[in-house]
Amino acid sequence: MTTLRTPYPPIGAYASGHLDVGDGHSLYWERSGTPGAKPAIFLHGGPGGGFAPVHRQLFDPARYDVLLFDQRGCGRSTPHAGLNANTTWDLVADIERLREMAGVDTWQVFGGSWGSTLALAYAETHPDRVSELVLRGIFTLTRAEIDWYYQHGASLIHPDKWERFLAPIPEDERGDMVTAYRKRLTGDDPVARIAAAKAWSLWEGQTVTLLPDPDLSDSFEADDFALAFARIENHFFSHLGWLEDDQLIRDAGKLRGIPGVIVHGRYDMACPADTAWRLHKAWPEAEFHLIEGAGHAFNEPGILDRLIRATDGFAA
Repeated sequence: MTTLRTPYPPIGAYASGHLDVGDGHSLYWERSGTPGAKPAIFLHGGPGGGFAPVHRQLFDPARYDVLLFDQRGCGRSTPHAGLNANTTWDLVADIERLREMAGVDTWQVFGGSWGSTLALAYAETHPDRVSELVLRGIFTLTRAEIDWYYQHGASLIHPDKWERFLAPIPEDERGDMVTAYRKRLTGDDPVARIAAAKAWSLWEGQTVTLLPDPDLSDSFEADDFALAFARIENHFFSHLGWLEDDQLIRDAGKLRGIPGVIVHGRYDMACPADTAWRLHKAWPEAEFHLIEGAGHAFNEPGILDRLIRATDGFAA
């Protein structure tokens, strides 16, 4: 039996700082691994989720020099939960600023969930800057994907949790949950704002793993995390990511020549496997792994195994 790969041991950052990207935004970044080794950038999910120390452990520290950063408005970037000048294309430009700051011509781009959306947008805009793509929990921010998770679809699989998601919204507004939540997340009532943020965030925290993970879901309910996560996600989803419908799969031909790995859980409730399958068909040169017995989270055993095998493989 093949032993599943697990994360590399915990490691600290060897450098960190803030980068002023204009529009009032300052991005927190850090680098870990070996200076001057194989360059990579880690793109976290959400949008609005921020990165965590465990994300450094997806890369062999002896062979990688990894840049991780908190995208606009979240984590240790400022302003906290800020929505102004915070779009997909602002973030694509930020990645280029970070690449120039790092002093590398090309780098591996690793992204999961929303991070896969951003990785695809970046790679299709700057294919000559991407040495490889490692993508997990594929999400392309189409209307169909948003409706599945926030209107009708995942609600049928998790009716108990969906009821809690509905609770802050009056019945006459439930025909468009994203818009109803936006009204509260951007409103002037601080009590309603934080209540909506926690309900939005907890819906995701409780449905991203195949089996319940109370520690994970509890972390989604912390006030500061929930406010940035919910406001920024809802902001992006209300605008469909400032993308044309199905743009990322339509333009997958621009990825030709970029080595890639696609990893997706069979029972992913947040991002149905159909999207990953469609990307696989549009970009058949990439390795494709549909993981049985797995949901959405990066640290589910089968998904984690494939991600670390991917980064190891490209390092070799």
